[in-house]
Amino acid sequence: MFKKTLLAVSLAATSLISPSAYAIENVDLLITNATVLTMDQDKTVFDNGLVAVKGNKIYAVTDGTNIKEYQATKTIDADGDIVMPGLINSHTHASMTVFRSMADDVPDRLHRYIFPLEKKLVSRDMVRIGAQLGNVEMLKGGVTTYADMYYFEDEVAKTVDQIGMRAILGETIIQFPVASAKTPEDGIKYTLNFIEQYKDHPRITPAFAPHGPYTNSTETLQTIAKLSLKHDVPVMMHLAESDREREVIAKRSGGLSPIKYMESIGALNSNFLAAHVIDANDEDIAILKKHDVGVAHNMSANIKSAKGVAPALKMFNDGLRIGLGTDGPMSGNTLSTIDEFNQVAKVHKLVNKDRAAMPPINVIEMATIGAARALHMEDKIGSLEVGKLADIIVIDTKAPNMIPVYNPYSALVYSAYATNVKHSVVDGKLLMEDRNILTVNEKTVRDEALKFADVVRKTVVESGEIVQ
Repeated sequence: MFKKTLLAVSLAATSLISPSAYAIENVDLLITNATVLTMDQDKTVFDNGLVAVKGNKIYAVTDGTNIKEYQATKTIDADGDIVMPGLINSHTHASMTVFRSMADDVPDRLHRYIFPLEKKLVSRDMVRIGAQLGNVEMLKGGVTTYADMYYFEDEVAKTVDQIGMRAILGETIIQFPVASAKTPEDGIKYTLNFIEQYKDHPRITPAFAPHGPYTNSTETLQTIAKLSLKHDVPVMMHLAESDREREVIAKRSGGLSPIKYMESIGALNSNFLAAHVIDANDEDIAILKKHDVGVAHNMSANIKSAKGVAPALKMFNDGLRIGLGTDGPMSGNTLSTIDEFNQVAKVHKLVNKDRAAMPPINVIEMATIGAARALHMEDKIGSLEVGKLADIIVIDTKAPNMIPVYNPYSALVYSAYATNVKHSVVDGKLLMEDRNILTVNEKTVRDEALKFADVVRKTVVESGEIVQ
């Protein structure tokens, strides 16, 4: 059913020669007997393949016939399980885990509930505790890289560094006073300091994160765009997400859509990642493609908030840089990209009245190499190819919900749970083995989050200060 070709033998070989012709190659990690979904350009699949890792990079991906060529410090026998690139969550607010399940069905929730809640409770400690919990949830769900927008992102960076994940972290800039900055100018200064601190980190990319076009002035957005190009860092922003945004921007710009407005002020470029993009017509989509903008598609959050279904199918088919995101844990409620698979596939079939729309292989593309493209990181992550960074996950195919597997893409999209992720490797390091996280104490992380939840409960629930 699937194409099975040799993707790479090793960096030492350029053609198929008998193993005896080579000295044994020492590698750090060897994953064998795997159903390897490479997510390369040809979507190459190996039924009994192997992946070899040396240092922090992929050294070989083969059909497994040359297994005797490798000697590894650590070997994982996948026993037929799915081995694939680590999932990339292209949009979230990880620290908001500590607010999860609050006021889920409040109308105009962002302005009536979330902003007041954050004003009351956001602090460095809250950000650190929430990020730690979010990291654990994501890693256990197969996410190896995520793009985050929130406050005190230097605190988030510390937690990412500790657990060993990869992240693009954007400091939120907004027009009203927040915990990390009293003014947008202060937010920009904070971000510049953050960029200077982490610009050379191997796994953390600092970024600007203006909240939205309607919650920032034209001048602020233009300044951020120029600074992002000067410092060569990403800009992440909610865009074309809500009716309120459209109304404010139309009034400000003489009737332009949010996307047309962003283009008109010179704020769109290849450093830009747009989250949501629900309210976008064909012309808007063409503008995003023209400026090589990345898009984060957040199905669960979009439909839960009743804002609509983004035209992600058209964007994907038109060749835009589009990946999957979860949004924050107060929006989609989980940080599991795997939980998005099923909904992305099914809802786009429904709204397009086409059972063949958004096939599973396209969903997996958006969760891996597609999300890498959205982040302009496709040369480093998103597929299992020689020379790329070794971000790899192993999915259990022996779990009852995964038996049998006739088509691995269909099994992942329609059957898999986040709990089916067995092993996670980031930057060549095994961070989770047999669902046990090796770099942080999961119980300590959970206990600290539960302790903070008691503070939240007493502050805004029992006190009645913020009514659900």
